[in-house]
Amino acid sequence: MTNKLPYYVHPAAIVDTADIGAGTTIWAFVHVLNGVSIGANCNICDHCFIEDGVVIGSNVTLKCGVYLWTGVTAEDNVFIGPNVVFTNDVRPRSKNKDFALAGTLLKFGCSLGANSTILAGVTVGRHALTGIASVVTRDVKDYALVYGNPARQHGWVDEQGEKLHAAAEAGQWYSLATGQRYREAPHGLVPETSLA
Repeated sequence: MTNKLPYYVHPAAIVDTADIGAGTTIWAFVHVLNGVSIGANCNICDHCFIEDGVVIGSNVTLKCGVYLWTGVTAEDNVFIGPNVVFTNDVRPRSKNKDFALAGTLLKFGCSLGANSTILAGVTVGRHALTGIASVVTRDVKDYALVYGNPARQHGWVDEQGEKLHAAAEAGQWYSLATGQRYREAPHGLVPETSLA
């Protein structure tokens, strides 16, 4: 009989939760508090901190130097680049235990570029992409490419992060790599039928 866990925790990590999916790896100098939920096949790199109440889906990557505070939810297949910064209080004051928690939602498949800063209460849409050092102060639409300070939309991307091209029809976009077509909707892009 073996007590081997279905996930890997580096000996130099501190992990206070057992709610971790199979195949997840947690590397050195990571601290995960009790009350955190982590899905399967995640990769949590060195020097990350995850506070109680954080929810991480499956197939999520946290690169080095990421701190996730209470109120952050990352759905499946999210990529969080190195040193991405999160907050959970829009009016921070020292020793204020009665602050209004502002949750942040990272939707399925979105990617946050290195050093992006995400304002508390923001939602980053499905398959959206933030460029490096973006300061995200408002919601990001599904499939949107945003960058800058403050981050503004500079186009659309597909599921692989490749920039989409405008089709002949207004509000229609397509991927050169896959032939996949998309149409604009209030919350971002919606995939349609493939050209292939």
